[in-house]
Amino acid sequence: MHFTLRHIEVFLATAWHENVSQAAESLSMSQSAASAALKEFEQRFDMQLFDRVGKRLQLNDFGKSLRPRAEALLSQAREFEQLLLHQGEAGEIKVGATLTIGNYLAVPIMAEYMNRYPGAKVKLIVENTSSITQKVRNFELDIGLIEGELQDDALTVIPWRDDELSLFCAPTHPLAGRPTLTDEDLISADWILREAGSGTRQGFNRAVYGLLPQLRIRLQLQHTEAIKRAVEAGLGIGCLSKITLQEAFRRGSLLPLYAPHRDWMRRFYFILHKQKYRSAGINNWINLCQEEGADSFSAYGPDQ
Repeated sequence: MHFTLRHIEVFLATAWHENVSQAAESLSMSQSAASAALKEFEQRFDMQLFDRVGKRLQLNDFGKSLRPRAEALLSQAREFEQLLLHQGEAGEIKVGATLTIGNYLAVPIMAEYMNRYPGAKVKLIVENTSSITQKVRNFELDIGLIEGELQDDALTVIPWRDDELSLFCAPTHPLAGRPTLTDEDLISADWILREAGSGTRQGFNRAVYGLLPQLRIRLQLQHTEAIKRAVEAGLGIGCLSKITLQEAFRRGSLLPLYAPHRDWMRRFYFILHKQKYRSAGINNWINLCQEEGADSFSAYGPDQ
């Protein structure tokens, strides 16, 4: 074989950092060793993988075409190493989750996963849908759990479970206690919403289709708890996943609002890069999520 896994590691690290020095540091190598490995890799196959743009090394078209296959090859090699080191135990997987999923669903699943597969490790990143999607596209994450609908030629999108958005307000808000809200009520209210790029905001925008230009959006916040506090303070009404509001509804610090003529249902999804090698760990994670999702949905379905 005319290349080594070290060649692949240096190639991928350089593609990510666009700088040999930073790539070398990430691999605990000297700059000269990394440069030599990259040069040797290109010379052995009489190819060029990068264009020099100032001090940056930018992948050319051929390099871009190789990157997914190199990522898959390295993932398989790492899984093989884990099998050798841990004699069948699952290795580490890198999971990205959007804020609702990461803060309310992913941690219990992660705990069950690690109990079920002793020795397994899960690295969990919690950010909004657009950020998680970008990290999966760049092979920084093995799998993403997202709230928003997505179409991306580079990614495989797999439906996971249903979710319902809920409108809510403070007990002292003028709309509190209304049996249902009309479109006129939605237009006249001040809104506290998630930021653009989040799956929750995407679901909200779809539900209020035709009204969005008329809505009075007072605040756009990145964090669920900040939105709940702002609504509790009487600054407006909000819209979040019902999963995030159950405790506040039980306490009575927030009250649900109903607009049944609008569709507040949405779906959560798994996303993976189409060229990503799907290891046993990734498959086990998906299977466990599907088990937990089915159990949770049957117990806390959207009508609860």
